[in-house]
Amino acid sequence: MSDYDGGLGLGQHAAGAQRLDSVEAMRLLASVSYGRVFFTLNALPAIRPVNHLLDRGRIIIRTRLTASISAAVRSSEGVVVAYEADSIDPQTRTGWSVVVTGHAYTITDPDQVSRYEQLLHPWVNHADRAVAIEPGVITGLRIAPN
Repeated sequence: MSDYDGGLGLGQHAAGAQRLDSVEAMRLLASVSYGRVFFTLNALPAIRPVNHLLDRGRIIIRTRLTASISAAVRSSEGVVVAYEADSIDPQTRTGWSVVVTGHAYTITDPDQVSRYEQLLHPWVNHADRAVAIEPGVITGLRIAPN
């Protein structure tokens, strides 16, 4: 994992904070079914909650053709996005957060699209596009009790 901390402020470790290696971060990401995708929309940051699955090292989400994330991904051969998922217990103030930054692109292979239609059921009806995020930078933080 690189020294870049993905904006998690890990340059100075806080008491009870532990940096995760990329393998553990991806394992934790795979343990939950939802997160948030961060992308650029009309030159401004945008965030959308989505459900996901991990497949072949990629984060897969499904969306509608008319959704803003689809429009952002369609605008070029792939765009840089960030994906964040976490599991935080507000009572104990413990948990973890993972941020993956990478290139997102629309999946066009009909066999893969069909496979993801079977495996991933989005919260929003009428999802007709599958989007893959290829991880570039993977960062994670575990918050343990003090």
